[in-house]
Order: sequence, then C-alpha cells, then structure tokens
Amino acid sequence: MASLHVQFSRNHLSTPNLSSRFRRSTEQRSFVTLVHCSARENGDDDVQGIKKSLFPPVKELGCLACAALSAFTLTLASPVIAANQRLPPLSTDPARCEQAFVGNTIGQANGVYDKPLDLRFCDYTNDQSNLKGKTLSAALMSGAKFDGADMTEVVMSKAYAVGASFKGVNFSNAVIDRVNFGKSDLKGAVFKNTVLSGSTFDEANLEDVVFEDTIIGYIDLQKICRNETINEEGRLVLGCR
Repeated sequence: MASLHVQFSRNHLSTPNLSSRFRRSTEQRSFVTLVHCSARENGDDDVQGIKKSLFPPVKELGCLACAALSAFTLTLASPVIAANQRLPPLSTDPARCEQAFVGNTIGQANGVYDKPLDLRFCDYTNDQSNLKGKTLSAALMSGAKFDGADMTEVVMSKAYAVGASFKGVNFSNAVIDRVNFGKSDLKGAVFKNTVLSGSTFDEANLEDVVFEDTIIGYIDLQKICRNETINEEGRLVLGCR
C-alpha cells in the first residue's frame, strides 16, 4: 500500500506590455466578474527582427495569458458553498432524495448545476447500487446518512457534507474534489485509488479509514495528518510525520 503525494505550485507568467483590468460586482446572490485584456507591441524597428526570432509575438502571449485569466475567473465564479455562507432553504421537493440516484446531469468539475442537488437529511444507508458512479457536484449533504453505501466511482466536486455520516462507505476510484467533510463521520470509510484534492476534514472522524493508493496533494496531506482520529496504520500509509 502506498500513497502518491502530488505537490502543486503556482506558475507565474510574466508578459511584457500586458494590461488587465478587473471590475467585480458582488451582491448577496450574484457574482459578476468582467475581464478586459489588451496587448500592444513596443520597441524600435531595429530590434523587431531579434524579437521575432527569439520570442513569440507579444500579442500572442497576451492572448494566451488573457485566456488563462478568463478561465481562472470562471472558476472563482462557480457556485461553491463557503464555510461562512448561509445555506439555501431546504428543498420542498418530495422526491429530492431520489435525485441522488440520477445525479447532477450537467455537473462539471467546478460544481456547475442547473438545479441544486439537495440531499440534506436523506437516508441512503447500505445502498449498494443507486449511488455508484453518480455525479454529485455541488450537492448539499449535511445531515445525510450514507453509512455502508457503495459510492465507488462517484464524482463529488464542491459538495457540502458537513455533519453527514459516511461510516463504512466505499469511495474507491472516486473523485472527491474540494468537498467539505467538516464534523462528518467517516469511520471505516475506504478511499482506495481515490482522488482527494482540496477537500477538508476539520473535526471529522477518520477512525479506521483506509487510505490506499490515494492521490492527494502535499498541502492537503498536511491538513489531513493534523486529524488525531487517524490510526497508526492510516498515518503510515499516508506518510504523516
């Protein structure tokens, strides 16, 4: 058994003569980000040949940086539930719990959805077929019970699972990305060949959790290792110091 530690770093792209202007308007239920990019070429005519031979055109670099910047701002604008943000009212849809069996049909890595997936206080105890491989992006799971369920190959991106119960859940081959597991009970859960990126486990119960071939970033690993409920075997597999 082994854990793959992947360390991510920020890459800084410095482009001459590139200017960007941001205007952000924030309301209680809306988030708007406008990005304007422009690039121009400066310099004497005598050195233009040197520039073209040694470097790509500055204008092309400017377009590339602008595209990357726009993608980054779209990520920031995605509907993620922050720790200090008030949750929406509980859905009155009588079939809201069954929506987990369908999943978020347009769910993306950034938690985009057409309709909130409200699974709060639902009971999926020992479900062995309906949740497997589902996309639960941006799902609201606080207070729900998934004990003993088969959640292999699920995609949980930016889900809010504070106070939920996942005792003995099989998360093998799943993608658990930026999920808030604060104060949740994960005793005996299995994270085998699971991607655990950007997820938080503050005050969560990680007793007897299996971490096998788990893909986790270095910073995320440091945070998980602070959880004192992880047993010695789990700490050894994770590589906690």
